[in-house]
Amino acid sequence: MASPMIHFFSILFLLQTISAQTIAPAPAGPTNITKVLEKAGQFTTFMKLLKATQVADRINSQLNNSNQGLTIFAPTDNAFATLKSGTLNSISTQDQLQLVQYHIIPTLYTMSQFQTASNPLHTQAGSSDDGQYPLNVTTSGNQVNVTTGVVDTTVSNTIYSDNQLAVYQVDQVLLPLALFGAPPTAAPAEAPAPSKPEKNVRAASDAPSGSSDSSTDASSAVAVNGYTVKGALVVAVITAMMMSVSWL
Repeated sequence: MASPMIHFFSILFLLQTISAQTIAPAPAGPTNITKVLEKAGQFTTFMKLLKATQVADRINSQLNNSNQGLTIFAPTDNAFATLKSGTLNSISTQDQLQLVQYHIIPTLYTMSQFQTASNPLHTQAGSSDDGQYPLNVTTSGNQVNVTTGVVDTTVSNTIYSDNQLAVYQVDQVLLPLALFGAPPTAAPAEAPAPSKPEKNVRAASDAPSGSSDSSTDASSAVAVNGYTVKGALVVAVITAMMMSVSWL
């Protein structure tokens, strides 16, 4: 009797083992960008911006209600810490939204696909064709370089990747040219044409006050003195003639 019982329990145990192995695991929950970043760590500031601008909700809704892929460049907390103090507070709420969306490409790019990507990449911040939000990528071997026109950085790690979402770590905040670029410099003014040297001849109208009267007085004095000398000579001649006559 013991042998049949042993066989019975052995068969029961085997059936339970097979059943446990064939049951599929519970499906994972919907993709949540915040949970992805929380699990990775060191992305607290970026998560706060995603929540404050409500971009996180839009990402989650898009991932779970459409087949459109997304690529996200996630700056680390250290990347935000290296920004100049007050950088984020110096821009408006709308510009903060543009900044967050600038880190999101509405297309799924694997690391290898960056090698054939056409620049500039279109981000959710707007069309790159108008020159406001250009984002360019270049590759060198397995390294992916990201250029905004303000900063240059590289993809340092793949945080998450599936058939719809790719999240890459970058060690600098991607600052768009439209928000943080230097204002265009004005063209240098043309140098003025060299002026002709002035002659050291002072016009009569430029003479100092009182000089005209002084000149007039001097001329008059010369003229008077001239007539005085001539008169004295005439008187002397006449006197000499009269004396000559008297001697005769």
